[in-house]
Amino acid sequence: MKTFAKRMLYVTAVAAMLLGCTKKEAAAPQASQTKTDGFTVGYCINNLNDTFQTYILEAAKAAITEAGGNIEVNDATEDTIKQQDQVNSFIAKGVKGLIVVPVDTSSMDAITNAARNAGIPLCYVNRNPFAGKEDSMPDGVYYVGSQEIVAGRLQGERVGELLQGKGGVAILVGILGNEGALKRTEGNKEVLASKYPEITVLAEQTANWQRDQAVTVTENWITTYGNKLNAILANNDEMALGAIKALEAGNRKDVLVLGVDATLDGRNAVREGLMAATVFQDANGQGGGAAKVITSKIKGGSPDKITWVPFQLVDKDSPLVK
Repeated sequence: MKTFAKRMLYVTAVAAMLLGCTKKEAAAPQASQTKTDGFTVGYCINNLNDTFQTYILEAAKAAITEAGGNIEVNDATEDTIKQQDQVNSFIAKGVKGLIVVPVDTSSMDAITNAARNAGIPLCYVNRNPFAGKEDSMPDGVYYVGSQEIVAGRLQGERVGELLQGKGGVAILVGILGNEGALKRTEGNKEVLASKYPEITVLAEQTANWQRDQAVTVTENWITTYGNKLNAILANNDEMALGAIKALEAGNRKDVLVLGVDATLDGRNAVREGLMAATVFQDANGQGGGAAKVITSKIKGGSPDKITWVPFQLVDKDSPLVK
């Protein structure tokens, strides 16, 4: 009996020990899951084919991951209705925050209202739906980006200097109705009209931010304007690179091309002397900034409603192309 009792005590002790280990082992994955599967942020990008936007996205991903969160990305492919549906889907999934690159900055009311009604913080990045109306931004809604008109002014100043105040320029415009396209073009024309009145704007036409479309537009300009065309101001580097391709094919080495964004391809073109200049737009500052705003709000902080990220002119002498 004593032997049996001892054996029972031993079995009971071992069972208790195993049960304790089992409970600890069951608890461990739960703690790990909480650490790695924290809050989720829904990211609605306008178009994954937009090179610069992918830089902003990668910066946002890195910042959200560093903060202990996860990011889920949907591509609107430049479709406003599709983007609205994607936001509603994110809300239904229970994301804790939203970052949106607007397809059309003039049509964001539905997205803004959906996020506010759900009580989910929303940060627009790179394209500002509240341009000129920042004071009226509703609670829980934020913006991180650059003052787009400044990029256009920087281009205008540089092309005016390079042309010594005389000549003809054409402007490759992004998607019509987009704040960046409108303001960069406005900045171009504002500077040329006020400081370089002998420079004529021969044409302005959309190429929808795309390189291939810019090739076609530039080919038409070469035919239409001939030697009157002395420079092309592109709202982004992708279109500038398209213009360069068309000019090379047409053996027009006398036409200056300026872009915006300072993408890797854009900086290489400046380094090689193919592009006269570009304007550095800080993708890390914008994407990382938007992520920090959202994570701060999710964690109970009070981030600034507006975060401005400055532009910077880049030419062959700039450290960014060395």
